[in-house]
Amino acid sequence: MSATVVKLIMGNSNQVRIFDTTLRDGEQSPGFSMRVGEKLELARQLDSLGVDFIEAGFPIASAADAEAVRLIANEVKRPSIACLARCRRGDIERAGWAIEPAVRPRIHTFIATSDLHLSAKLRITREACLEAAVDNVRLARNYTDDVQFSAEDATRSDREFLCRVIESVIKAGASTINLPDTVGYSTPDEIYEFFKSIREQVSVADKVIFSTHCHDDLGLAVANTFAAVRAGARQVECTINGIGERAGNAALEEVVMGFHVRADRLPFSTKVNTKHIYATSQLLSRLTGQGVQVNKAVVGRNAFAHEAGIHQDGMLKDRRTYEIMRAEDVGAPWEPLVLGKHSGRHAVQQRCKELQLKVLPEEIVDVYRTLMAVADDRKTITDKDVVSAVKKVRKALRDSSHVEPLKVTSRVAGT
Repeated sequence: MSATVVKLIMGNSNQVRIFDTTLRDGEQSPGFSMRVGEKLELARQLDSLGVDFIEAGFPIASAADAEAVRLIANEVKRPSIACLARCRRGDIERAGWAIEPAVRPRIHTFIATSDLHLSAKLRITREACLEAAVDNVRLARNYTDDVQFSAEDATRSDREFLCRVIESVIKAGASTINLPDTVGYSTPDEIYEFFKSIREQVSVADKVIFSTHCHDDLGLAVANTFAAVRAGARQVECTINGIGERAGNAALEEVVMGFHVRADRLPFSTKVNTKHIYATSQLLSRLTGQGVQVNKAVVGRNAFAHEAGIHQDGMLKDRRTYEIMRAEDVGAPWEPLVLGKHSGRHAVQQRCKELQLKVLPEEIVDVYRTLMAVADDRKTITDKDVVSAVKKVRKALRDSSHVEPLKVTSRVAGT
């Protein structure tokens, strides 16, 4: 990425770029691997969704991964296509081959910078880490002018050393600096201070885009992402349905809709077409065979569903009483009234109307009671149950109206 492009992006200070890593970090989670053709299908959907970057894979990991990255780079032309590479010559060369067909290729190279990772995992010194980072960013620049550098375990790294690494790789040609909370350890206040101080301490910080990549080990990935953006990060790394290593990554749908719904507190925008969010979530579930939990924010089956009678009554009067966004905004079907033991008569009456059952006022109470008796034995009430209840109540009313009146006669003694 040229310095001119970076300046243009930073000039629009409220524009956040979405770097989708579903096909790389997401696919690394157990049970989520995809075949080459499936990865291409999802990449095309991500293109329709409007993400800025698709991280298509980790080419050195396998021949299939390298093939998938190259195929996506050749077939999907609008977004930038990125792939991951460790700060090793073999990784960089393989990545360069894989993204060569892309219109806007990016190499994303990384090395751990925390003392824990350096000593326990890599078993190298800080100086060796710095040298590898600089050398491989320079090498990556031979394949593309868009090089992203990630400092793995950045949030647990020594701050002074981390700043040295960042400044050095920027001078070596990196145009995006990603500072991941690799193990999901940080809290929002820490992340905010972290990004703010890094941008203040690195003398060439204004020459690059800072990126955030948060994991969800403590359930804080999205909150930490928002904090990083507030502190100046202008690229967000995330995944569809929040999939990823261990507890997963910041969920794309939650981040994007957070900006959309809470523009008063998060005045940032993306290029994502929100109406494609639900379809993308459903495609990922179909391709991997892994569904999302029913109460998952934005894309879960219950995200726009209501069973409690008080909520249902409010929804029937004005959707805004209990919904902060519309199902239509994310392309999801809107079937808000779920009938169950917590439902009220208004919801039952509305469902009867939707089923074109003209239930009379004198019938609705008995229909409601009949359905609640069913709900005591089952978790939810189906449309078939509603039809059956109406028939049952009407039959009971007809039967009672045809009963012959009881005749009572008496005789007075002696007459």
